Amino acid sequence: MDMSRLKAAEKELPRYKKTLIKKDVVIIGAGAAGLMCAIEAGKRNRSVIVLEHMDKIARKIRVSGGGHCNFTNINLQPDNYLSANPHFCKSALARFTPHDFISLTERYGIEYYEKEKGQLFCQGTSGEVVRMLYEECRKAGVEISVDCRVRSITKAGHFKVSTNLNKIEASALVIATGGLSYPELGASDMGFRTAQRFGLKVTQLKPALVPLVFSRQDLEKFSELSGASFDAIVGCRGRQFRGEVLFTHRGLSGPAILQVSSYWDKGDKITIDLMPDRNAYELFMSKRRRRTELSNLLSEYLPRRFSHRWSELNAPIRPLCQYTEKELKDIAHQLHHWTIRPAGTEGYGKAEITAGGIDTDELSSRTMEAKKVPGLYFAGEVIDVAGQLGGYNLQWAWSSGFIAGQYA
Repeated sequence: MDMSRLKAAEKELPRYKKTLIKKDVVIIGAGAAGLMCAIEAGKRNRSVIVLEHMDKIARKIRVSGGGHCNFTNINLQPDNYLSANPHFCKSALARFTPHDFISLTERYGIEYYEKEKGQLFCQGTSGEVVRMLYEECRKAGVEISVDCRVRSITKAGHFKVSTNLNKIEASALVIATGGLSYPELGASDMGFRTAQRFGLKVTQLKPALVPLVFSRQDLEKFSELSGASFDAIVGCRGRQFRGEVLFTHRGLSGPAILQVSSYWDKGDKITIDLMPDRNAYELFMSKRRRRTELSNLLSEYLPRRFSHRWSELNAPIRPLCQYTEKELKDIAHQLHHWTIRPAGTEGYGKAEITAGGIDTDELSSRTMEAKKVPGLYFAGEVIDVAGQLGGYNLQWAWSSGFIAGQYA
């Protein structure tokens, strides 16, 4: 199915008013988790309708991976996920694996490649994955209603969902509304509010995979370094990630910073190893007879602007040969343990995901059904399962959506 056919089909998606629609399953949210759930429920001959409040389906998929959709990671392990219950995600991830999703893309002839560290991207655009999901929904008899905003949800035996377009009655309700990140793509807190309305707990929410913001003092020190980047190991709360660190006009970004941001809480420090492949002390000792200034030596390994600013702040300005051995040891330690205390993050507007969500103690890991509310299911980012950078969050959406679709 080419892009023009998808666009034409989306124009025809229902926006008309009806008095009452009766279905087996109503799914709120036409993102990765919601569409996967719809496909699987439809394959079971369940009558399914998906409600999407935006004018297009899968908006977040379309922009993922810079438009090339980092749709999974072949090195996936449960340890790649952050949750109050680290065991919750294991069942779903084991029952619908990265290779299961890869098989689906291969059936549609979607070409992909491994970028790094197991991350798989579409050779073409993210639209190929969206078209595949749309086709699978069509084959499964799934009805999708866009520009459809939910006004109320009640349960008296069956669920009744009232929207601006119609009223739907169904025996099963699936909440796949995502988190609070990407508000410009339609993110809302509706899934969390719905859970609380039904008496389910929601853990503390926060932006994750998000740039960190300098304190006022650090911003004054490093404001002129915007655009400078280097390879480093960044750590926080016992977790370490290696990758690029990038100075922004407000603080720090880059893959290593985004990764560690999911574990960072206000007041925490982050530690940065500026020379992860070298022993700085041994390097200094091997060059200590030189009259080269320390900042010039460091600029051979770090961006020049940064090495000079860092040296100004952390080491006396003089030739290397004039430092004592203890001074060189202390400077080397600081290079491997540069400590920053961020003031905050850039918030949900720049966050890739939301950490926290529906408390996993409220849900069955086997079915994704709420233990207290028969027929109520959750899937995807709305649950307290946050993946690391690199395709893990889309895989969680596929896996949890697949499982919910087996039972809803």
